[in-house]
Amino acid sequence: MAFNIHNRSLLSLMHHSERELRYLLDLSRDLKRAKYTGTERQHLKGKNIALIFEKTSTRTRCAFEVAAYDQGANVTYIDPNSSQIGHKESMKDTARVLGRMYDAIEYRGFKQEIVEELARYAGVPVYNGLTDEYHPTQMIADVMTMREHSDKALHQISYAYLGDARNNMGNSLLLIGAKLGMDVRIAAPRALWPSDAHVQACHEFAEQSGARLMLTEDPIAAVEGVDFVHTDVWVSMGEPVEAWAERIEQLLPYQVNTALMQATGNPRSKFMHCLPAFHNSETKVGKEIAAKYPHLSNGIEVTEDVFESPYNIAFEQAENRMHTIKAILVSTLADI
Repeated sequence: MAFNIHNRSLLSLMHHSERELRYLLDLSRDLKRAKYTGTERQHLKGKNIALIFEKTSTRTRCAFEVAAYDQGANVTYIDPNSSQIGHKESMKDTARVLGRMYDAIEYRGFKQEIVEELARYAGVPVYNGLTDEYHPTQMIADVMTMREHSDKALHQISYAYLGDARNNMGNSLLLIGAKLGMDVRIAAPRALWPSDAHVQACHEFAEQSGARLMLTEDPIAAVEGVDFVHTDVWVSMGEPVEAWAERIEQLLPYQVNTALMQATGNPRSKFMHCLPAFHNSETKVGKEIAAKYPHLSNGIEVTEDVFESPYNIAFEQAENRMHTIKAILVSTLADI
C-alpha cells in the first residue's frame, strides 16, 4: 500500500497505518544515529513552526525546539499568558492566522477536539503534543525505546501499562500496540479502563495486525512475562487535588515496586514512564502527598527503589522524544 506522510497532521495515530508508523520508527533511528555520529543534514531550513502550550511542559517543549533547531527550522513558543488564544480569539480563528504564517503548528493542551479543530482550519500540519485523550508523539518514542532495549521482533514484544488507563497514556499505549501487532496488557480497576468505543476500535486494529490485547484488573496477571512495564502519574494535570484520595485508594495495588517488577518473571524486564514521575517526596507534590499519606513517601505510582534501579529506562525514553519528534517534522515538512 502506498503512503505519503508529507504535509500530514499527527493527531492521535488513529489514522496512521502500521507501515507509516514503522516508517517513522525507522526514520527516528536513522536521525538518532546521524546526530550521534555528527553526520546529520538539515532538511528544514527556512521552515517556521508554532508551538502552542496550554499545559506546561519540559520534555515536549524541549524535544520540539531542539529537533527543529537541529534541522534548521525556527520555532515560536506560545503559552496561555502570551497570546489571545481562548481570551479574545477562538482556536478556529487562531488556526487561520497561524496557518498563514507558519509551516506547521504543535499543540499541547486539553480536549482532543481542540487540536482537531486547529488541524481543520490551519491548512498546515498540526502535531498533538498531548491532549487529555491522546499522546501520539510520546508513543513513537516509547516504541522506539522498546525496540532499542529488546532483540525481539516488534510483534513479539510485550508490555503492560498499570494505572489510570482512561488517560492519554492508557489510550495511546493500547492504540499503538494494536496498530503494530504487539502484546499489550492494560491493568487498572474497571472504572478506570479506556472507553468501550476506544477498546473496540483497538480490537479492530488488532485483528488486522495480529496484536494481542488484554484488559484486566489483576496487575500480576498483566505483567507476567512482559518485556516492559509502563505507568504514569495517577492524577493528571488539570485535575483537582481532591482526586488524589480516591485515586490512591483505587490504584495503590497497581503501584510499580520491586515486587511487581519481579513478578514479571523476566530478568530483562524494564520500567518505563513518560515523566515527570512521583518516585519520592522531593517535589512539591511529592511532599504534599507524603505528608498526608506517609506510606507513599517512597513513591506514588512508582517507588524510588525501582526508579533508581537498572530497571528504569525512562531517561532513554525521554531522550527519544527528540529523535522521534524530529522524524515527524522531517517526514511531514522536508522537501526531499
